[in-house]
Amino acid sequence: MLEHGGNLRAASERFGIPFSDWLDLSTGINPHGYPVPDIPPSAWQRLPETDNRLEQAAAHYYGAKQILVTSGSQAAIQALPRLRPHCRVTVLGPMYAEHTHAWQQHGHTVNELVDLPDSTMLGNTEVLILCNPNNPTGRMIAPDQLLRWRQILAARDGWLIVDEAFMDTTPQFSLAASSHLPGLIVLRSLGKFFGLAGARVGFLLAETGLLARCAELLGPWPVSGPARIVAEIALADRNWQQHNRSQLLAANHQLASVLRKYGLEPVNGCALFQWLKPEHAENLHLRLAQLGIWTRYFPSQQGLRLGLPGHAGWSKLETSLKQI
Repeated sequence: MLEHGGNLRAASERFGIPFSDWLDLSTGINPHGYPVPDIPPSAWQRLPETDNRLEQAAAHYYGAKQILVTSGSQAAIQALPRLRPHCRVTVLGPMYAEHTHAWQQHGHTVNELVDLPDSTMLGNTEVLILCNPNNPTGRMIAPDQLLRWRQILAARDGWLIVDEAFMDTTPQFSLAASSHLPGLIVLRSLGKFFGLAGARVGFLLAETGLLARCAELLGPWPVSGPARIVAEIALADRNWQQHNRSQLLAANHQLASVLRKYGLEPVNGCALFQWLKPEHAENLHLRLAQLGIWTRYFPSQQGLRLGLPGHAGWSKLETSLKQI
């Protein structure tokens, strides 16, 4: 099992701090997620309706021509390696480790690349996978650059897979509108920006043939009826989306300012997290944990990712950083 953020039960047991006393900054999830509406009792009693209303709402929100609903991005991440014969895969790291894990599990040859690929590298791989903005570093690659890579890969029946889990606050950089092009696969979800990670609602954006193959693999009812209702409403709520984009961007600037105030200079980030590479990253991670603040430590990068505190969390963060 790969380690992920949000594992507060393990942190609580390890550091002897009650679960309810933690400030969880480890996930990059919006701390003020979408307000869940009342769910009709019938949604719990019946199989999910297949009326395409959620699909239409998602296609409109993302600006995509066609879309497949999945059980979070994770379902698509695990399914895509099963749709190709053994091939060479390149991941643009450091990035969300489940991508590498899934392709390796199905026998593909996976290499990690830290620098942006050139034409020689693209000629030596069939699948290129990246997060945009990147998780955990926040690196953003321009859409024009990505579309050029897609064209090179598609000419050899290759794929460019772009995980846009953190893209909602910067939709101008999304490739969703181009996701119908051959060789381009875009992953989206409601977990981060909408703060609905527990609903497990994701979307695969790609050409029709690939979506059909993946749908056959995933089977019926990938998302529960109650989750479909919440997701459809959230995707259509333009006022909430606009307000939250501005709120998250403001909170992100506040987080960067707080970190700098205590001598921690962010290297990069996006609206939902900041990426740090302090001199003693593990020590900082542990000292914050001893004070009930859970961050995401990346040993291979000697870096920390800090998400946004909720309203009550700002004072706890400042007090702890001051103490350290």
